[in-house]
Amino acid sequence: MIVNSTSPVVSPLGWFGIVRLGLVQTSLGAIVVLATSTLNRVMVVELALPAMLPGALVAIHYAIQLLRPRWGYSSDQGGRSTPWIIAGMATLCLGGVTAALATALMATNLPAGIALAIVGFVMIGIGVGAAGTSLLVLLAKRVVAERRAAAATIVWVMMIAGFIVTAGTAGHFLDPFSPERLVAVTAAVAAIAFSLSLVAVAGVEGNHGTRTEATASAHPKHAAVPFRTALAEVWQETEARRFTIFVFVSMLAYSAQDLILEPYAGAVFGYTPGQSTQLAGVQNGGVLSGMIMVAVVASLLPGGVLGSLRFWTVSGCLASAVALFGIAAAGIVGPAAPLKLAVFLLGLANGAFAVAAIGSMMALAGKGRSSREGVRMGIWGAAQAIAFGAGGLIGAIAADVMKLILGSPAAAYIAVFSIEALLFVVAAALALTVGNVQAGSRRQQPVEAFGTNVLAGVAD
Repeated sequence: MIVNSTSPVVSPLGWFGIVRLGLVQTSLGAIVVLATSTLNRVMVVELALPAMLPGALVAIHYAIQLLRPRWGYSSDQGGRSTPWIIAGMATLCLGGVTAALATALMATNLPAGIALAIVGFVMIGIGVGAAGTSLLVLLAKRVVAERRAAAATIVWVMMIAGFIVTAGTAGHFLDPFSPERLVAVTAAVAAIAFSLSLVAVAGVEGNHGTRTEATASAHPKHAAVPFRTALAEVWQETEARRFTIFVFVSMLAYSAQDLILEPYAGAVFGYTPGQSTQLAGVQNGGVLSGMIMVAVVASLLPGGVLGSLRFWTVSGCLASAVALFGIAAAGIVGPAAPLKLAVFLLGLANGAFAVAAIGSMMALAGKGRSSREGVRMGIWGAAQAIAFGAGGLIGAIAADVMKLILGSPAAAYIAVFSIEALLFVVAAALALTVGNVQAGSRRQQPVEAFGTNVLAGVAD
């Protein structure tokens, strides 16, 4: 066994350690929800600015995440993820406060406020990319295969919890609204988020880069190479390249309905703004249920088909396609159709495929040339960010184009949802080409089943 002296072999991360790292996702979600939701609303409603302004700022934060492979490479070269998580969270928190200050400034000096907002959202993009990529790399290195689906569920549920808790708490303290109060609340959330992140990562990785015994034996550390060389080496790996394409297509399909589902409910089914907002809650509830379902079922039925990450990835994509076809068909039936049920099932399927895909991502990060986990995770993160940034916009543009072609809002939305469903079918076909995720020999099949009791092994 070849082990680098600066990367001591350590025991795999236990459930308590996974939950601790999930607190980083909670903190990350807390800042992101303020930047993409609260500041968005303030610009459009309180300041009466065009909706395209916050839309463009959010797009900037996604575009900056194209640099994820570079941050992952730096994490690989240093052999440690913790410094990049801390630096990323510091940048994210400062970016959130800067964006809030910019929003307040817009009320008195719009050009200066927009210029400062661009700086803030660039910092947010850098922070999300650096912290998020490095966190997944650390999880990929420290979580054994049997726990990856559950680990993915835990950290993503905790991120959503960050959305929910921050939205509710910050919303309470923002009333009565004033620009000064907006900055104060954002600064308080940022301070709490950064402090929580420091506590979460303290001691998890140690003073040196950490590697499990299996990782250390399979992947001895190689000499450093330039970033472009490392990127080219990873892109030449067939499995990494296929998975990148899968991530892009599936996440494009996942996000393409973001900006059209609520308008669809209003235009075709007569939903009020309040009812359409509740519909988004139904969908998010389905996503959480799907994520939890994968972890629980795979835990109760370890091994075999239901313990396979690929089964849940493919099935989730196909089920998402069926749900989208159902949402499209509801438009033909009209207001009597069970739209809420179809939307819940879409969320359920989305959650199942997403958590399985994230688990596969963690498994595949260490498969291939050694010391490239960060680069692989960065490439996949960049593909996801591009797809998310483009998906909602493409869906909205497609709906407008279809309205011009078909002359009917209902027909336009039905056509777009049907196209999104076909994208999920393509994603399912792509998922079948990536990795061997059947349960079996752990040493021979790195991308494998999650099959251990989620209540066991709570010690770090």
